[in-house]
Amino acid sequence: MFGKNRHVDEPPVLPASWADAWEFAIGNEERPAAGQRKHPVLGVRAFRVPSGGGAQRVHAPCAFFPPGSPPGSPSSSPTGLRLYEDAEGQQLLCSVDDPQETKGERRYHVRDGQGQAIGTIRRLAPLKHALKPTWRIDQPSHPEIVSSAEWAKNGTKEIVQRGAGKFLLGAIQAVADVGADGGDQASNSRVLEWKADGELVMTSDGHSRFLIRAAWLDRRLVFAFALLRTS
Repeated sequence: MFGKNRHVDEPPVLPASWADAWEFAIGNEERPAAGQRKHPVLGVRAFRVPSGGGAQRVHAPCAFFPPGSPPGSPSSSPTGLRLYEDAEGQQLLCSVDDPQETKGERRYHVRDGQGQAIGTIRRLAPLKHALKPTWRIDQPSHPEIVSSAEWAKNGTKEIVQRGAGKFLLGAIQAVADVGADGGDQASNSRVLEWKADGELVMTSDGHSRFLIRAAWLDRRLVFAFALLRTS
C-alpha cells in the first residue's frame, strides 16, 4: 500500500518534479527511521529524490514503475520497459524500445510519453579489458555520454572529495536502506563518472543511484539506463 507504515500525524510524501531532479535513487522508502519514527515509512518502488534532514528527511518519488511490478522487474511486460508520472500508471513518462543489434552493439531507443524519440542507450559488446566503457547515452544535439567504466579508487569517499557530498548524504547514505522492504539495496558500490566531450555530466553509484552534474541531461535517459540495468 502506498505510504504504508506512515504515522498518522505525517502527511503523504508528494511526488517531485522528474525534470528538476539533480539526485535520485531507486527505492521504496519515503521517510527513514529518525527521531520518534522507529521504523521507516515505505511506499511503492520508484525513482526517489532525497531532501531535508533528520526527522524531516523525505524521499519523494519522481518516476514510477508500472503498478504491480515486483522488485527487480521494472516492467510488467517482458519486452516493454516503461515508467510513469503517477503511481497508478495512467500518465506515461517514458518507454524503451526493443533492442536493435548493429555493428557489435545493442541500441535501445527511448521515447517520451507521446511516443517521440528523445535519445538512445547503447550497450557495447563485451570488451577484452574490463576498464573500457560498455554503456553510452546519446542525446540529440549533444556529444555522446560515455561512462568511465572504472571504479573510483576510494569509492564514495572520492566522490565526497570531489564535491558531491550532498549526493552521498542524500542518494547513498540516507537512501542506502531503501530496500528494507523490497530488496533494493546495492551490494557493492560501483562509482562511475559519465562525460560528454570531457564535460562531467553525471556520477552514478551502481545502477540505481545518480547525481546529475549537467542541467541539459534529460533525466528520462538516465531512468532508461537504470531500467535496462535492472531488467
